[in-house]
Amino acid sequence: MSSHPEHNPVLVVEVVEALSPKPNAVYLDATFGRGGYSRAILDAAACQVIAIDRDPDAIAAGQSMCQEYENRLKLCEGRFSDMRNLLESAATPHVDGVVFDFGVSSPQLDDADRGFSFRFDGPLDMRMERSGRDASDFINSAGETDIANILWQCGEERASRRIARAIVKARGESPITTTSQLARIIRAVMPRPKPGQIDPATRSFQAIRIHINDELGEIRAALPAALACLKPGGKLAVVSFHSLEDRLVKTFIMNEAGKAPRPSRHLPDLPEDAPRLDIITRKPITPSADEISQNPRARSARLRVARRTNAPLLNEVA
Repeated sequence: MSSHPEHNPVLVVEVVEALSPKPNAVYLDATFGRGGYSRAILDAAACQVIAIDRDPDAIAAGQSMCQEYENRLKLCEGRFSDMRNLLESAATPHVDGVVFDFGVSSPQLDDADRGFSFRFDGPLDMRMERSGRDASDFINSAGETDIANILWQCGEERASRRIARAIVKARGESPITTTSQLARIIRAVMPRPKPGQIDPATRSFQAIRIHINDELGEIRAALPAALACLKPGGKLAVVSFHSLEDRLVKTFIMNEAGKAPRPSRHLPDLPEDAPRLDIITRKPITPSADEISQNPRARSARLRVARRTNAPLLNEVA
């Protein structure tokens, strides 16, 4: 297993500035990873952080940070969609801020054994929790139409049908069990990329990973959960890397801020129409050229920030 340098989180300065950590406040790092955001928040004020991660490796690696910050950092293993139960278990049902950093972390990408990246040859795994159905099982058993639909819906891959056809043909000859195998199959039916273009396998690998880990479903469940956990005045800071993720975040914030289109402007305002979020970032914050040069992973990052109002929650999230 490869060693992991400390993960350098994307837009960390902007995230901490948005949250504005205060002494004695409590913040939720919903995607702990290797603790980059948690560390920055804890260093910014004498506050507490509760951090969640579904990856047991991340929880294990974070134990030394818990000791370093004594009683100010608490780690919870689980999915961020389950944050309400996890916070209840931590005896802190409401927090002063929530940060998300969606997608896969650098340590996960850099570990060939995890099978997230085609940069290294490794088992075709991609499971964040190291349990359940892995990518190889999906690729070797799913129908051609199902594979094509996943590549399109989760990766916006225009050549989804062509790639799915090639995958089904190749697995008929021998099972697809490694990242390099799958990458070769995809590249063989795609045009050679021009200089500066992404590898032809990128969108397919991303789509399979998103599907295996139900990442979009997790986001859909986690955003209203975060709203329910925020105290009035609490901040929500979300870093996304994929257009599908960012679209979900933008739509959620717009709806909760009362900016969604109304059926008719002549209808009266109702109590449930009171905005539950105030939008802080009218346009998403993007990384500087300097940050992108130091961390290429940052190039597609988008940060959106909103503040919880005093308005009551709707029944479905209350």
